[in-house]
Amino acid sequence: MDLHILSAGAAKGLVTALQQGFSADNGVGIQASFGAVGAMKEKLLAGAACDVIILTAALIEELTQKGHVLPGSSAPLGRVRTGIAVRAGEPLPDIADRQALSASLKAAKGIYFPDPQLATAGIHFANVLKQLGIYGEVEARLRPYPNGATAMRELAQSTGAQLIGCTQITEIKYTEGVALVGLLPKEFELSTVYSVAVCSKAANPGLARRFVELIAGAKSEALRAAGGFEF
Repeated sequence: MDLHILSAGAAKGLVTALQQGFSADNGVGIQASFGAVGAMKEKLLAGAACDVIILTAALIEELTQKGHVLPGSSAPLGRVRTGIAVRAGEPLPDIADRQALSASLKAAKGIYFPDPQLATAGIHFANVLKQLGIYGEVEARLRPYPNGATAMRELAQSTGAQLIGCTQITEIKYTEGVALVGLLPKEFELSTVYSVAVCSKAANPGLARRFVELIAGAKSEALRAAGGFEF
């Protein structure tokens, strides 16, 4: 028997860190899919197997109201902020304010970020570029990927100079080979609360609830905090 999880990319590192122990303790396998929140919502609505779902708190509430999530089963994982990353070992660009961020982005030879249509951080970052008035100038150097975890992995494996990335800090911290430069300047801050819940079509709701209790409970609090979740 497998536990099926649909998860926002922001929680990929957390799920990955917990799944082996949970599998061993409960005698089950875990089949987890990760991606932009919009893509994960679409998979659920298209009929994908799902016992546990991890999305933004707002989307979990929406899915609960529409009958796709068991009422009363959701629990918050924490708040995640959005930041700027570079390859580990590279000089850290100045992103202290609007002017510094704009200059650093314009100087970049490649800009790695998640899907600007379906991913929370990708949508936001595209809007930041427009607010800075530099979207057209940097558009040819944009490197969008299906989710932030993939974008950061590609940034880590890249070989060019003066590359930069933007996504939620959990995806930066959980990716080996990239370094967190810092949070977006205050005026561009994005802080997103993520929640976990049991899907209404869960094959084994009791097992799903045990995973929810593990990932959102006290036993994983230190792991969540280390990965960038705030409470």
